[in-house]
Amino acid sequence: MNYNQENYMGTNKIIAIVLFIAAGVAGFMGYQESQGLASSLSSALDGNPGDNVMIKYIAAAVLTVGGIVLLKK
Repeated sequence: MNYNQENYMGTNKIIAIVLFIAAGVAGFMGYQESQGLASSLSSALDGNPGDNVMIKYIAAAVLTVGGIVLLKK
């Protein structure tokens, strides 16, 4: 393994860690929004947690998968 391959692997790990942090932030934001008054009313009226909450949860899942893929490379 030469220097460029080692540097590339280190870069992948850094990006993976950043993706995991972003996933945590997106998940936390989705959770915080799901506990808000607007989401509670929306959930009570139609039984759905709300589009913004689901978008943030899905974004967190996608970022997590991206982080895992980069760690496995």
